[in-house]
Amino acid sequence: MQPIGVFDSGVGGLTVAKELFRQLPNEDIIYFGDTARVPYGIKSRETVIRFSIENILFLLKQNVKLICVACNTVSSVALPEIKNHFRVPLVGVITPAVREAVYATQNKRVGVIGTKGTVNSRTYENEIRQLDPEVKVTAVACPLFVPLVEEGWTKGEVVIDVVKKYLEPLKLARVDTVILGCTHYPLLKPVIEEVMGEKVALIDSAKQVAIEVKKILSGENMLNKKSHRGRHQFYVSDNPEWFNGMAKSFLGKSVPDAKKVNGV
Repeated sequence: MQPIGVFDSGVGGLTVAKELFRQLPNEDIIYFGDTARVPYGIKSRETVIRFSIENILFLLKQNVKLICVACNTVSSVALPEIKNHFRVPLVGVITPAVREAVYATQNKRVGVIGTKGTVNSRTYENEIRQLDPEVKVTAVACPLFVPLVEEGWTKGEVVIDVVKKYLEPLKLARVDTVILGCTHYPLLKPVIEEVMGEKVALIDSAKQVAIEVKKILSGENMLNKKSHRGRHQFYVSDNPEWFNGMAKSFLGKSVPDAKKVNGV
């Protein structure tokens, strides 16, 4: 009966929360967005690890049974360090997406798009090569994608032009699979599909993470067996009004107002 915890540096992790709502409708879910300290991508490794531990400790106080790390920066920088220091299962966004991409590619050419921090960490690249050394990875940073999504610009000529510019190296590399390596990017999926073509598989990390969470809870006999729909709670470290507006945009519906937490 315990809730699932989800945290992110801001609002991007709501794409993961949305998939969890869809695939696990009976589960109670608590989401924490560290909006006071976003973005994590420009912070030092030590700072990202410290913030991540503080976020996990906050969710553990809410008595969660599993924590979903819905942030690519934390998943690539902090999760390998801290994963074994907690008893609660911690699920990041990278490994489930990598596993699906390696399974999906036919020509052994995989593209990865993400923030500069995620791309520079080479975590996706390293994990893909561990699973299949023959896969050639082309990774591209797309720094304008996040502000476009947060401004509500997810279609139109300007967006198509930006996406075309960024994804040109992936088309030249003839990738047949692309990992959306940032939790904001699923909102740009229709445009990315249009630019890359229908034959290119897009791996949405949010969807794969939700599948992984469901598998872990099922395997540990920790799924919530109640028949009514789960309760969703939202917490932020700053600016709940802004978060509430973004949440409606990301989730496509109104949700309970986020509560501000001090001292996380």
